[in-house]
Formats: sequence, C-alpha cells, structure tokens
Amino acid sequence: MSTDSPRSGDQWSRAELLARIVTESQRHYADYSLFSQAMADHLGLHPTDLQCVGLLDLEPGPVSTGDIARLTGLTSGSATRLVDRLVKAGVVERQSDPNDRRRSLVALSPAARARIGAAWDTPGRAFGAVLEGYSDSELAVIGDYLHRAAEVGRAQAKRLASGAPGDPGDPGDPGDPAAAGP
Repeated sequence: MSTDSPRSGDQWSRAELLARIVTESQRHYADYSLFSQAMADHLGLHPTDLQCVGLLDLEPGPVSTGDIARLTGLTSGSATRLVDRLVKAGVVERQSDPNDRRRSLVALSPAARARIGAAWDTPGRAFGAVLEGYSDSELAVIGDYLHRAAEVGRAQAKRLASGAPGDPGDPGDPGDPAAAGP
C-alpha cells in the first residue's frame, strides 16, 4: 500500500485501515469540493455548471436536457435553466436531434472544450503525478474502489431523493464504514 504514513499497510489492523479510508474519503470529498469551486470560479461558472460540463465531457455524443437532469440529479426545469445558462455563456451548443425534430441535444462547444481543457492541464498533471507512485495492481484496486463507490453514491442519492429509508443490510448503508465516503 503506497502511503506517506509512518506505518506500512501490513502494520495497520483492518479496523484501522477502514477507519482511515473513511476519514480520508471525507477529507478528499471536502478538498475536492473546494477544488471544484475554485475551478468553477476560475472558469466563471457555477459549480453545478462545471459538474454538468464534466459529465458532458464523459458522454460519447450530444445528450438531451432530460439526460442532463438524470446525470446531474436536477429536476427537468432546473436542467433546462442550467442548459440555458451554459448556452448563453457559450459553453454548450444546442443541436437538432436527427431522430426527433421536436427535440434538441446539447454538446460542449469546441471553444469551451479547449478553454476548460487548458484550465485542467496543470491540475490534471498534478493529479496524474499522485498516481505515478502506485503500481499497476494498486491502480487497479483504486480504479475498482472508485467505480464501486460511485455506484453506491448514485444508489444512495437515488434512495435519498426518493425518501426511502435505508436498509442496514445494504452495501450502501451509511452506517457501514466500508461504504462511507465518496
């Protein structure tokens, strides 16, 4: 386990490792929220707008406003207002849906993609440098954890939005230390 801690991974008990992961996940979430706010401010965007831009960048092609609502967790009305703001700011472009003339699709504008990519250049290199210290097998574990944690996060967001109570036996139970943190 790569760490700056004075103890190696085999010197930590499982309970200590899980507690450390929970603590570091909470710190990571708080610090990443601050970073995201700073990046949004730097680009002249609202943090929700930046989140949408990041999600649009992951999509293979243009998406509908309904897709944006689903991706961001916004209501359809809020997603429409978000798209309107982003169009006005020149960040996204509306395109006609080739399969349904009544509907438009949204994609990042080439200029915004270049501007946002340039803003991410230095942070991207810094985050990449952190990963350089890990072996391929450690990177596989990190990737797997992030994927699984994101799945739990999406499921818990959906549960919370629906008002459904939690089930203590669910892997995404907030009381389960292994499931805590982003």
